[in-house]
Amino acid sequence: MEKPIYKRILLKLGGESLSGEKGYGIDIQKINFISKEIIEIKKLGVQIAIVIGGGNIFRGQEGSEKGINRVSADYMGMLATAINALALQDSLEKLNVETRVQTAIEMKAIAEPYIRRRAIRHLQKDRIVILAAGTGNPYFTTDTAAALRAIELNTEAILKATKVDGIYESDPLKNSKAVKFSKLGFLEFLNKGLKVMDATSISLCMENNIPVIVFNLNIAGNIKRVIVGEKIGTIVKGE
Repeated sequence: MEKPIYKRILLKLGGESLSGEKGYGIDIQKINFISKEIIEIKKLGVQIAIVIGGGNIFRGQEGSEKGINRVSADYMGMLATAINALALQDSLEKLNVETRVQTAIEMKAIAEPYIRRRAIRHLQKDRIVILAAGTGNPYFTTDTAAALRAIELNTEAILKATKVDGIYESDPLKNSKAVKFSKLGFLEFLNKGLKVMDATSISLCMENNIPVIVFNLNIAGNIKRVIVGEKIGTIVKGE
């Protein structure tokens, strides 16, 4: 059996990853695909925390650009992440995987409040912890939430799932000649002004020496390939 190089990871899922080809809403087939991919690394004994975005339903920054108060728009985006978290939980539990959803904003009827020690205990008991509502604060992205939770939960790496196979100098979907980076230092990432993750999240990872692996979620088996140490995607880490 292949051995994982990480014992505890944080998987960052953008809301768009749940929407399939439509680009909005929730695609049940896509969620079920993601759930099966997650189960493959759980079988290796890896402890898994997941931070999920809400861009397939509502994105706070876009809402504010259309005239909604920015604080209200960001809270609306947090609620969208909770919808996605419940959808992913349902999919995983139908595959007999024990999960817990924790939210940064209390929603007692549907999820636990985020409590660090409780989340760690769930991970130790081999439960998947799905973390919703970002940091619970406006003006912070779910990438920043992922970095914060990764630090708090003592994870060894952040796996950033995207629709492209790593970090490029420009958008490879718009520029077919864009050059891909196989690895980057944190400062190099920041100096290049790359947009895959925001500067706040990368700065947190740099200060706490947590590597970030950016990879294509849409290829079956890719999460497992990252976990067992195959060189796919782009790794951002200390010099």
